Amino acid sequence: ENLGFGFIEIGTVTPKPQDGNPKPRLFRLKEDAALINRMGFNNEGLDAFVERIKKRSNDRIIIGGNIGKNKVTPNEMAFRDYEICFEALYPYVDYFVVNVSSPNTPNLRDLQEKEPLTKLLNSIQKLNQGKIAPKPILLKIAPDLTEGQLDDIIDLVAETSISGVIATNTTISRAGLLTPQEEVESIGMGGLSGAPLKERSTEVIRYLHRRSNASFPIIGVGGICSAED
Repeated sequence: ENLGFGFIEIGTVTPKPQDGNPKPRLFRLKEDAALINRMGFNNEGLDAFVERIKKRSNDRIIIGGNIGKNKVTPNEMAFRDYEICFEALYPYVDYFVVNVSSPNTPNLRDLQEKEPLTKLLNSIQKLNQGKIAPKPILLKIAPDLTEGQLDDIIDLVAETSISGVIATNTTISRAGLLTPQEEVESIGMGGLSGAPLKERSTEVIRYLHRRSNASFPIIGVGGICSAED
């Protein structure tokens, strides 16, 4: 709050603690003002998260809880991990982010397909609508989705009555980088963020805004390196 920001989003948190991917897992591409990470949802788990957020002394700044699934949870049971996180965090956060777009948890991005995503969002919304004061739920999506997949996202927002979309997470693309290709290849897998993401992230935001006739809020993320961005 002292820095002038309006809100902070915490996560991604998973029901059980997990170490994340082996180190090193964070790499700087200085020539591109970019990072590649494959953190893998490293966190101390839901219980530790709740104990920490209970100590919060300032409720003037909005807090978002970014929720995900454990690596060991199969996709067909992923909705349970999200439900567990939702129920535990509901008393302590102001809005929720459903993260199905990290490239660093195996098969997680498969949950962005229409059928599993509909099931996941409906299960969380059912819990949410059962509360006295339902809270905003936003879906965080990848920049690598096709236009057809983005159209599905627009339909899903309407069908599930979630509050909006966060666009976008990191990209698996390595196109147009200044860093030598052999250096990029030596780094290996991971999500690219920073300046190279700005153009694609903005394209996705523009597409969602226009195709949906501005029917839902979009939180813009990705490649924001200045106030002008």
